[in-house]
Amino acid sequence: MNTQHPRLRTLYQETIRHKLKESLKLKNIMAVPRVSKITVNIGLGASKKDPKIAEIALRTLERITGQKPVMTKAKKSISGFKIREGMAIGAMVTLRGNRMYDFMDKLVNLTLPRVRDFSGLSTGSFDAQGNYNIGIKEHVVFPEIRSDEVEKIHGLQITISTTTTSAMQGFALLEAFGFPFKK
Repeated sequence: MNTQHPRLRTLYQETIRHKLKESLKLKNIMAVPRVSKITVNIGLGASKKDPKIAEIALRTLERITGQKPVMTKAKKSISGFKIREGMAIGAMVTLRGNRMYDFMDKLVNLTLPRVRDFSGLSTGSFDAQGNYNIGIKEHVVFPEIRSDEVEKIHGLQITISTTTTSAMQGFALLEAFGFPFKK
């Protein structure tokens, strides 16, 4: 196991945490918000017609995150969407610790700059608890995916969960990590 801390974790512990304590006017260093987990999801709507798509999406997710994905199943049947209870409808990975910081570093510095016509992340994607959602239309922007191997392009959803109590604190935290928000 790698004993060296990821670059972003070290940056958070040595500088970001102290700057946020000052700017948010917090009394205790333990009250400073932090990123608790990152969840990456892929919806498998098209896999009803072609089961091979689910397998491709699972391999893609494992390659992007470096962790084995879990299949998500439908909790109840919905006839309008032709979904039966227990049917596989998605795949997800939850990242914590060093893998989370490595993924966040890769997302900010390698992946987002590769997105076509990228003009910055929307500040309106925060929820009331300060968690942030990013939708990526094409999975080929990740450096692990080689464009010559891609059979079908699909999107994915990234949720960054924080320990903040407001969207304003969540914005301050992610901006300190270098997330490119629209001005």
